[in-house]
Amino acid sequence: MEHIALYRAWRPQSFQDMVGQQHIIRTLQNAIREQRLSHAYLFSGPRGTGKTSAAKILAKAVNCEKGPASEPCNECDACRRITAGAVMDVLEIDAASNRGVEEIRDLREKVKYAPTEVRQKVYIIDEVHMLTTEAFNALLKTLEEPPPHVMFILATTEPHRLPATVISRCQRFDFRRVSLEEQCERLKLICEQEGITAENEAIQYIARLSDGGMRDALSILDQIASFSDGHVSYKQALDMTGGIPSRQFAEIAKTLIEGDVGGMLQLIEGLMQEGKSADKCMENLLYYFRDLLMIKMVPNAEKMTERALDLQEFREMAEVFTRPQLFRIIDTLNHYQTEMKYALQPQTLFEVALLKLCSIPQSEEAVNVQAASAVTASSPADPSEIQQLRRQVAELEKKLERAMQGGLGGGSQDGDNRGNRPASRTTAPRVASKAKIPAGIDRYVAQRSSPEFMEVQGKWNQVLQGVKDEKITIHAWFVNGEPVSVLDDAILVAFKNDIHRETTEKPANKQLIEMVMERVMGSPYRLVTMMLKDWNDSIEGAGSETSKEEPFQLEPSDDGGGKEPWVDEALNMFGDDLVVVKE
Repeated sequence: MEHIALYRAWRPQSFQDMVGQQHIIRTLQNAIREQRLSHAYLFSGPRGTGKTSAAKILAKAVNCEKGPASEPCNECDACRRITAGAVMDVLEIDAASNRGVEEIRDLREKVKYAPTEVRQKVYIIDEVHMLTTEAFNALLKTLEEPPPHVMFILATTEPHRLPATVISRCQRFDFRRVSLEEQCERLKLICEQEGITAENEAIQYIARLSDGGMRDALSILDQIASFSDGHVSYKQALDMTGGIPSRQFAEIAKTLIEGDVGGMLQLIEGLMQEGKSADKCMENLLYYFRDLLMIKMVPNAEKMTERALDLQEFREMAEVFTRPQLFRIIDTLNHYQTEMKYALQPQTLFEVALLKLCSIPQSEEAVNVQAASAVTASSPADPSEIQQLRRQVAELEKKLERAMQGGLGGGSQDGDNRGNRPASRTTAPRVASKAKIPAGIDRYVAQRSSPEFMEVQGKWNQVLQGVKDEKITIHAWFVNGEPVSVLDDAILVAFKNDIHRETTEKPANKQLIEMVMERVMGSPYRLVTMMLKDWNDSIEGAGSETSKEEPFQLEPSDDGGGKEPWVDEALNMFGDDLVVVKE
C-alpha cells in the first residue's frame, strides 16, 4: 500500500479534529446553526495552523446533505467528493500561480452561474496576498456583493499585504500558533494510532521545533519515524534535525562564565564538526539565554520557557549569571545574529560573538574590584595606582585649560575689537532661543574655511560610518548635524533639529562620538554643538560687522540721554530681554 505523508493522512476532516483554534471553530459553528454565514471570510495566520483545512471543512459543512450542520458528516456523497476535490462547485485556487487580472476576470464571469452539484458554490483562494493590484481591483465588486449562492474564503500568511478595501469586505479570523501542550497531545495520539513509539522528550522537542505549526510537527515526526524504524528517541530527533542538546548549551554557558577562551574555541569547533550550522547555533543559544533570563526574573516561568526540558538544571545555571550579564549576552548575540545574515563566513562571526562574551565575567569582576577599592579608600594605596591617578588629573587639567582658553579667547577678541565696532545694536547677532551658542563663536566663524576644517570635512563620512558601526541609534540622531568649523581640538557641528542636538549631547552618546572621531582623525577632538540657524546668523553678523567697520570716535553727547559704551556692549552680548538699565 502506498505510504501517505502523516500531515496528509491526519489532515482535519471536521471541526473537532482541528487543534488549537477553538475561538474560530466556535464562531463558525454558531454561525452555521443560526444561519448567519457571511459571503466572504479571511483566514490569516502562520503556516501549518489549519487555514485551508478549516476552509474545506466549512465548505463541507454548508453543503452537507444532512445539513447545513455544525459538523460535516463525512459520509454523504457531497462530503466525500469535496474531501477528494472532485466537486466543480467547490474550487480551491492557488493565488501564487493564478495571480493575474485575467484569471480573476474569468472567475468573476463564472460566479454568476448557479451551482450544479451542491447547495452552494465555495471559492477557496489560498495565498491571496500574491494577487496583483489589478487582480484585487477586479475582485472587489464581486467580493462585496456576490450572488447569494457563492461564498469566498481567502487564506493568507501575510494579511498586511492585502488592500484595506479587501479586508473590510470580509469577516477576518486570525489563526494562532498551536501551543506546546496541544501539539504534544496530538502527536502522542497520532503515534498511538500509527504504531510509533516515541519518547516524551522527543515529542516535546519536535513540538518546539515546529514553532506552533502542526503540519511542520507532523512532517518532522514522519521523517524521524522513517529513519528510526518506528522508534523515535530524543537523540535520534537531534541527529536528524541538526539540533543541539541543552547540555551542550550548558557547557557553553559554563565556559563563558569562566572566561575560558581556549575551551570556547574547542566547543565551537566540536559543534561545527558535528555538522551544525553557525546561524542555527546562534539562534538556539539566544533562546537558551532568553530562557535563563525568564527563569531568573519571572516566578513560575515554566510556561514562558517552552525550550527548557530540565527546569532544575536551568535554575541552577540561571543563578550563576547576574541580570546585567544576561542582558549583555542577549544583546551581543542578537547583534551578531543580525550581522550573520550578510556575512560570507558565519562561523567566524559566531566565534567572535562567543569570544567577546568570554570577557563579560572579567569586566564584571573589574567593576567589583573598583567598587571595593572605593569602599576601602582608607587602606594604603599602591604607588602605581597613585601614578595613574596623577596622570588622569594632569590630563583633566589640560582639557580644562584648553576649554578656558577657547572661551576666554573669544571674549578677549571681542574686547580688542570693541573699539572698532559701531555702537548700533542692529549688527548684534540674535541670541539663541533654545540651543546655547558656544564660547568664542567669532573664532569658529573665522576658522570655517581653514585647512584643518577641510581635512575634517573630507573624513566626515568615515566618522558617520564609524558611529553607525558602533551604535546605529546614535547615528540616527547624529546624522542630522553637519560640521561647520574646527577650532584647536574642537569640532563644531550644527544641527537643524534641537531634539537631535540634545540627544547627541548626552554624555554617553557624546563620549562614543568623540571616541570615533579620535579613531578616524588620528588625534583627540571635542564635540561642540549648536543650532544651524544660530550658526548662519553668526556668519551674517560677522559679514555685516566687517562691511560696516568705521574708525572709532568719541563724540560728546549733546544731551544726557546717551548710553555708556559698556551698556551697548551688554545689550549686544545678552539682548534686550536679559539687560535692565538703571540710572
